[in-house]
This record gives sequence, structure tokens and C-alpha cells, in this order.
Amino acid sequence: MPRPDHLMTLLGTAVLYLGIGVTSLATAGEADDWRQFRGPNCSGVSQSDLPLPTHFSATENVLWTHELGDGVASAVIADGRCYCTGLLGDTETEGTFVVYCFDAATGKPHWQREFPTGDLPRITRPNSHASSTPATDGERVYVYFSTLGLKALDCQTGEDVWEDAIEPPNFLLGWGAAASPVLVDDLVIFAQDDDLNPFIAAYEAKTGSVRWRKERPEMLGGYAAPVLCTADGRTDIVLAGSGKLKGYRPSDGKELWNCNTMLRTVMTSPVVVDDSIFISIQSYGDTDRHLKPALLQWKDTDQDGKLSREEVPKPFWKKFDKGDKNKDQFLVDTEIDAAFQSPDNMVGGGRTIQSVRGGGTGDVTETHLQWNLDNRSPSNLSSPLAVDGRVYVVKKGGLSSCFNADDGSTVWKLKRVHNFGEYYASPVYGDGKIYLTGENGLVAVLAAGPKLKFLAKKNDMGDSILATPSIADGKLFFRTRNGIVVVGNGE
Repeated sequence: MPRPDHLMTLLGTAVLYLGIGVTSLATAGEADDWRQFRGPNCSGVSQSDLPLPTHFSATENVLWTHELGDGVASAVIADGRCYCTGLLGDTETEGTFVVYCFDAATGKPHWQREFPTGDLPRITRPNSHASSTPATDGERVYVYFSTLGLKALDCQTGEDVWEDAIEPPNFLLGWGAAASPVLVDDLVIFAQDDDLNPFIAAYEAKTGSVRWRKERPEMLGGYAAPVLCTADGRTDIVLAGSGKLKGYRPSDGKELWNCNTMLRTVMTSPVVVDDSIFISIQSYGDTDRHLKPALLQWKDTDQDGKLSREEVPKPFWKKFDKGDKNKDQFLVDTEIDAAFQSPDNMVGGGRTIQSVRGGGTGDVTETHLQWNLDNRSPSNLSSPLAVDGRVYVVKKGGLSSCFNADDGSTVWKLKRVHNFGEYYASPVYGDGKIYLTGENGLVAVLAAGPKLKFLAKKNDMGDSILATPSIADGKLFFRTRNGIVVVGNGE
């Protein structure tokens, strides 16, 4: 599913590390930009003090709109330009992937590029093939599409700069791609955890040359975005995945540490405040539920309690054969998990909201886990928001919860926000306000604080929304299922 929620200008101060200055792309002159998924360091927190609207809709306080085609990727904004993506044509089998560049203030089109997708793989709705949020450094915009790979386009003209035709991901349950590039100094970081060849890689932003690439064979399909965390004078790239939260060295991708506190399936992204990493996860089933129940539920077409080779996607046949120990052409019982899940990472389901201190070396599970909650608050799709000493989450049914960042103690738990339904978009914050966007297109606005206080309960954007909103220049950019609606205070 998209972290559509689904995966990414990174926050921080300059840190010199092994010859690389790991810095934020949101410098003082760029504080109003929103250059990647969830803005600065994928946090969902706007660094600007410009006022943002409280009341708005598809017709109220609208500054501009534009049709984009099908999509669930967020808009990114830099240097007064807004970049969006969409899919036109037959969005099930093939179509045209479009990258748009607009004037962020007026919506005037600057350019658009169209790319035939070729044959499209199966995905699970409500995911979209146009699910990957771009990233931009103001010189180039970096976009990913599963059948086209990673592309860098010139911000002024839209012309090709470089590309890497990354092999399309494969998901046992057909979720589909939703990974998004993020930026660290002169690097484009792209992490794609699928069920076959999960990896994280760093590209030279100017040339597309691969600086480093690290395989992640212990991982199952997931959509966490890489984030930066500075602790003890060192800045690491942090990436959550099946069973493990890991820290990588930006200069060469060396794995520095791992905290073994994650669950089987990780579709949400962590957020960082100072040296603390906060993440909330819901992975279906209990701690003993591995892959087998899900695969039997969705892939055992004749419901005989076992998997035949033909019931498994063809790219996984080699794994099937390796797991079929007795060579009877069926996977049964423990063979199912052993075929597709790493024996060194046989983690199950559950739910958790936790805080992990960054830094360290090797296995930091016993030393760096600061607090860990097992309750019903986490969403499996919507990432947390950490601001002003509190961690906010929202989940299906319009249930919101809030916890103290220091110790995980409850501020409020499972209180309704008057908008029942699914929540794929993650919360975002700006101007003292928290914006909670439902899949039905209704947006609740909360006052950030220790009590659940509504500023607006139902701002109707007129279309389904799975993409996380973007904030820049005193405006909110809502990527709806079919277009973009930009709202402001109308001054």
C-alpha cells in the first residue's frame, strides 16, 4: 500500500563526516520549501512561520487547481516551483507517466514531460502506479516510476539529465511500488524494500553515478522513507524495515547499527527530533504471525492449505524451489515462511509506537530503545508526527492519539476527529496547526497542544486524497486522486 502513505530536504546542521558534509537542504533561504516526501527530513513539519489557512475546501480559499491524472504522490516545492506527477490513460495495463512543473504561487504551467509506461505490473488498490513522491534540490527534480526507473530532470526545462533503469520491484501480494527518493547533500538516496531484491542506494545528484548500493536481504516488502539522525556528533541515514531499524553511513553506505524492534511489515516512516527516532507501526497479526497466513489467504486460490508453484508469482519461483525441501511441488507449513522470509529475521506482526536513540555501533537493541508501547493506536499506513514534545498518530476510523515524546506516556488515546474512514496521508504541521487528511477528502485541523482541540472539523477537498499534503510559502498543496488543489489565506 502506498504510504502514499507509501516513501521521502533533510533537516539538520552541517556535520563533517568522513569527508562528507551531511547537511540539511532546508537552509535559511529555503525554509519555506518542501523538497521531498513530508518536507524537511520527511518530518511533516514546516519550518516556516507564515500563517496557514484553517478553513478551506475545494472552492474556499483556493489559489489554484490543476488536473493531473491518477496518482497518490505528494507535490514538492522549491524556489517558487511546484512539481507533481500523474498517470494518464489506461491506469491498469499501460499509460503515460507525466511530470508537471507549475508556478507555486499561481499554478501557471512551466513545463510537463510525458513518458510511456509500457506494460504495467499488477498493483493492489487504492495504490496507484504514480505513487512515488519526487524530490528536488532546485536544480533537478528526481522522479521514480516502477517501469521507468529513477530519472533526474532539469528544473528549468524538464529535459533529461540522467536516469537509472532500476529493475522493477516484486511484491508477493502485489502491493506495487511506492518508494520515494530523498536528498542528502549531493546525493539522491533511494531505498526500495520489495519481497525479492530489497536495497538502498546513493546516487550522485549531478551525474546519476552510483556512489554506493547495499542489499537488504533480510527485508520484506515495505515503504519506509530514509531519514537523517545526528547523535554523538555523527549523522546517519536511518531506515526502518522488517524487524530492524538500521543506521547507515552516508559516505559509503556502511551499516553502522541495528535496533531489532520492528515488526514484519513496515509501511510507515520514522521521524526524528534531535537524536530520537520515533516510529509507529501496525503489522497484521500477533508476534507469531509470519508470512504464511497472509500468503495462504491471498495466494492459495484453491484453498487447499498449501501453495503450489503456479499460485506464486513467477519472479519468486526460484525462492519457491529453494523452500520446497521435499520437492513435492508444494509449500506447506514452515516451508512457506522459510521460502520467503529470512531465517535470521523471522519476525511477526503486532503493533508498536517506540522511541529509539540514534547512533551507536552494532546491535543497539538493549541500549538505545528508549520506550516502546504496545497498544491499539498505530496505523499500518499513516506515519507519526513529532512536534513540541509530543508524538501524534491517526488511524482508520478517524481515531487520533497523542503521547509524550520523552517517555511515551499517554496524552490522549483513540479519540475521534469527526471524520470516519481510512487514513493513508500522514499528519503534517505548520503555523501551530496539525492537518489530518482522510481518504474521503475531508481535512480536520487541530491545534497542536496537550489537549485535543479542533480548529476545523471537515474541510471538504472534493476528491479522494491518499497523498500527504505539502506546505510551502504559506500554502497547503493537496494532491487529490485526480489533481492538485492549492489553498491559502487568500491575502
